[in-house]
Amino acid sequence: MDFFKKKPTVEQQIRQNDRVLKKQQRDIARDRGALEREEKKLELEIKKAAKQGNRQAATILAKQLVQLRKQKTKSYSMGSKIQSIGNQQKLMNSNMKMASAMGTTTKTMTQMNKVMDPQQTMKVMQEFSKESTKMEMSEEMISDTLDDILDESGDEEEQDAIVNQVLDEIGIEISGKMVNAPSAHGGALGESSRKNAADDEIEKQLAALRDL
Repeated sequence: MDFFKKKPTVEQQIRQNDRVLKKQQRDIARDRGALEREEKKLELEIKKAAKQGNRQAATILAKQLVQLRKQKTKSYSMGSKIQSIGNQQKLMNSNMKMASAMGTTTKTMTQMNKVMDPQQTMKVMQEFSKESTKMEMSEEMISDTLDDILDESGDEEEQDAIVNQVLDEIGIEISGKMVNAPSAHGGALGESSRKNAADDEIEKQLAALRDL
């Protein structure tokens, strides 16, 4: 049946070991408490024997006290070692976790290095830069050509429209003035007067347009 027993994980084993170490610490502390009580008892008996003048009994009790204190020192030392083992176990677990993390990171980097091709990546980037530059140049050339075509066509049409508008306005005003002008007898003098009046009116209209 033990063959099919599931092996505990590292975390489970550490918790189990920690429980065992803590139990040992409690047992040692309990034994040390008993030693301390026995130590006090021996001290009282030694004092009693000394008061009674029983040197032999006091010497025997003193030897027991020395052995007991040595045992208590060993108890403290063992407790420290057990605590050290517990701390060392935690450090080992921490190191194992870091080693596992490093192993996973190494595998990830290995996979990335297999997938990535630095030379191919650099080639793609260079091609992209070259084609992007060509596209920008082509776009700029096309845009400039269209601007030249549209601007010239637009300018000519706009200029023609302004000239026609000015001529229409002048023509309308001149026509209106000429219609309202007083009639005169035919002859060279009359024609000259009408021409002068028309010329003056044109000058006025041009001057008004320049002031706009």
